[in-house]
Amino acid sequence: MSLLSGVVVPLVTPMSAPGVPSAEAAEKLLTAMASVGVRRLMLLGSNGEGPLIPAEVSADFTAGVVKRWRDLVPDGTILVNVTAPGTAEAERRTDDAAAAGADAIVSSPPTFFKHRADEVVAHFEALSRHGLPVIAYNTPRSTLLTQETASAAQPYLAGIKDSSGDPEMLQYLQSLGIEVSQGDEQGLADAVRAGAQGITPGIANLAPGLALQMVAPGADLDHLQELSTALTKIHTVRPGVPTVKALLNTRGLCPPHCAPPLAPCTADEVRHLTDLIAPLEEHLIPRATSSSATACSMA
Repeated sequence: MSLLSGVVVPLVTPMSAPGVPSAEAAEKLLTAMASVGVRRLMLLGSNGEGPLIPAEVSADFTAGVVKRWRDLVPDGTILVNVTAPGTAEAERRTDDAAAAGADAIVSSPPTFFKHRADEVVAHFEALSRHGLPVIAYNTPRSTLLTQETASAAQPYLAGIKDSSGDPEMLQYLQSLGIEVSQGDEQGLADAVRAGAQGITPGIANLAPGLALQMVAPGADLDHLQELSTALTKIHTVRPGVPTVKALLNTRGLCPPHCAPPLAPCTADEVRHLTDLIAPLEEHLIPRATSSSATACSMA
């Protein structure tokens, strides 16, 4: 089964209150994603605030979202990020993902410390023993994979999500014979041209249809990349997840709550953001109905 082909949306984590992930609060967003043709989601990644959400509260959220996604998209795929400071915590999160019915787990090398190649390989080997396919997560926010480490870990991996922004590294990962998805939003078109199996852009939370167009046969990749790059300018107003959640909230699809210490956008920031994305309205995720939008803003 392909895990990374096409578009994987690294979903934000809707919350009923700051730091409280809620599958119920995710209902409108999941429905909107399914309605435009999204088939693959990744939960609890960097866009999903995964490192800020304790395992003891993320497990129920994961189970609820997996169950609802199975209803909405019976042939859909759910990946769950389990990245943690150490292998033991990542293994606990992997067991939770397996119990929830996830299709695969995603993990960076353990965070905080700089690890040797053999330690990183041992981490992926340990995760592979829990019964789910393992996707390596190569991101500047954590310990970056080297070519040596990726090659040594390859027997334990089903694929790699590469957000390094390094075209040479992307090309090398493709040579390993496993699925590769591009997470660098500035390099989506180049990755598709280079034969990457898929893309995993954070902006797909706001414009999933735009991302899906990019992997369609005959796509005007240069134009679509321009549009995608224009959308990333939201992060010049306020970097990170609060910005995406604020805009989804204006569309009635996700409460603005974030996991502490992240704070929601201010009213002034929201005004700037909505003005910035107004020219891209036709490419954005459909708005919820007025009744469901009100329910979402109050969740």
